[in-house]
Amino acid sequence: MDAELRTSDAHRRVVAVIPARGGSKGVPGKNVAEVGGVALVARAVSAALDAHSVARVVVSTDDVDIAAAASSAGAEIVVRPAEIANDTATSEAAVLHALDSIDGAERLDIVLLVQCTSPFLTASDIDAVVEPLLADEADSAFTAARSHGFLWHPDGTGVNHDPAGRPRRQDRPVELLETGAAYAMRVKNLRARGHRFVGRIRPVEVDAARTLEIDEPADLERARLLAPLFDTPALPALPTLADIDAVVLDCDGTLTDDRVHVDQDGRESVTFHRGDGLAISMLRRAGVDMAILSTETNPVVTARANKLGVPALQGIDAKGPALAQWCAEHGVELARTVYVGNDVNDLPCVAIVA
Repeated sequence: MDAELRTSDAHRRVVAVIPARGGSKGVPGKNVAEVGGVALVARAVSAALDAHSVARVVVSTDDVDIAAAASSAGAEIVVRPAEIANDTATSEAAVLHALDSIDGAERLDIVLLVQCTSPFLTASDIDAVVEPLLADEADSAFTAARSHGFLWHPDGTGVNHDPAGRPRRQDRPVELLETGAAYAMRVKNLRARGHRFVGRIRPVEVDAARTLEIDEPADLERARLLAPLFDTPALPALPTLADIDAVVLDCDGTLTDDRVHVDQDGRESVTFHRGDGLAISMLRRAGVDMAILSTETNPVVTARANKLGVPALQGIDAKGPALAQWCAEHGVELARTVYVGNDVNDLPCVAIVA
């Protein structure tokens, strides 16, 4: 099936429903508790909205604070009646009620159940769960993570292993743990059978490192500790040689190890690394302009610069203006210049080439 057509078709047929009641006992106010500065319900809404396969995102709730947070994040709100918002109510009941409450439900083919309690669920995870249904390879799919754990019954007998002869991990069959984060199912099957696992069932493997369900206060604290790691945007791509016309280097602490050796007669010496010399010669052969920019005037800098075949600008107090002047004289754009330094007096140079 053509990917573009499949995505277009999905936007007509797929709705995500996020059940988020207000009466959590294990973690009071859980669904509006913040992880990474964002309410859990808003995190779930954002992941679903970012999924290419999802047309609509609906939050089913009985709580005004949850409704406000979900609406601000971009979700449609369905007010859940009290009889299906108690401790014994099933998620399927909330999904069915949401389907009965929204306009156009008769045109929907696939419904996603997305849980707020999995804060690190991603849009790509959601798309991966929908994909087998769109491709008609499954009727129900869910997120799962690879597990290598040995399970035990309370009586001391093994669940998925024989305690008397356990194989090595690499020799065991693959086992997948249901993460509880996202489920996809056909609307007609859910209506007919009342539960999410009907027909051809497909576990969809997701990153085990991101698998975390918040059921207890300790889970919430763990999620908050992990959020800076998982929520950090991808670093921008590093520049390639095609992006660079010049490289200008500080000397002390950049070409040296930032130490000064003084002998008994007061003579100073520093240590350079031969590997830097090879890298600099490769850059010069590639046509990159090079220079050394140093605050001190030191014969050892002159000697090393001569060895490398690189001009050295020494005795420079204001490095920023000096770098700008050097680039202008050599016809090099600051934006295509790399500056490498190690101290606060290098910051003006870093600022003008950034």
